[in-house]
Amino acid sequence: MRNIKGILLSGGKGSRLAPLTSIISKHLLPVYDKPLIYYPLSVLMMAQIRDIMIISTERDLPLFQNLLHDGSNLGMNISYLVQENPNGIAESLILAEDFIGQDKVSLILGDNIFYGNDLENKLVKAANFKSGAKIFIQHVNDPERFGVVSFKKNGDIDQIIEKPKSPQSNYAVTGLYFYDSNASYFAKKLQPSDRNELEITDLNNLYLKEVALDYEILGKGFAWLDTGTYQSLLQASAFVETLQNQQGIQICCPEEIALMNDWISKSDLERLIANQSSNYYQYLKALIEN
Repeated sequence: MRNIKGILLSGGKGSRLAPLTSIISKHLLPVYDKPLIYYPLSVLMMAQIRDIMIISTERDLPLFQNLLHDGSNLGMNISYLVQENPNGIAESLILAEDFIGQDKVSLILGDNIFYGNDLENKLVKAANFKSGAKIFIQHVNDPERFGVVSFKKNGDIDQIIEKPKSPQSNYAVTGLYFYDSNASYFAKKLQPSDRNELEITDLNNLYLKEVALDYEILGKGFAWLDTGTYQSLLQASAFVETLQNQQGIQICCPEEIALMNDWISKSDLERLIANQSSNYYQYLKALIEN
């Protein structure tokens, strides 16, 4: 696999979840039995990305560092960067320019959860793209809330429109993006939107115009959850609880993924979970024994 970095964007004020987010990042709120940030982190790990930068606010960044440290316990390299103001998703690619260097990069939003059959293979395939950019899209009932894809007759993307009043399709762009090494360069060419933000939709449209923008549809059997409201946060917890308890599995468990990727050994995992007794860690102990 060609070298690829990961950016996990966990900034913002989380104002839609106040007062829950008055003293803590929404990305550290629980989704059933684990912090929300475990879910997007796991997606990058399933894509075989080991070098990850977490971007957040000055207030919250120390909390992420206390939770994940430098990533070495998972066989990874995790670094951290402050986004001083919520100036848009695309700004993260400018802030992380030195981190990205000449590598490809995958950007994921810290409040997005992905789940589905064969997801890991789709992610690995996406991470192996050669040039341009790649996005994942999904059919939704309320496209006006998202960046919406309009298509040409041959199925290629015509354009992406941010929160359209009259959507031309029901296909929304999810919060997972793959870019080549030009991402920072193109992000610098963007002009702030009416919200005074550098919009990721504008970046995707620029890639569509200048290089190439590929896409993959997350079809039936895939779940994409955006946990930015009270209701969606509760629904995500119920979704995870139902699947885990019915199937006896863990969804988006970083320690398990690191073990399956051969980034850590069983003895490494034993040391990592020593003296832990919750159901989450009992599951990991069973992995080692079986």
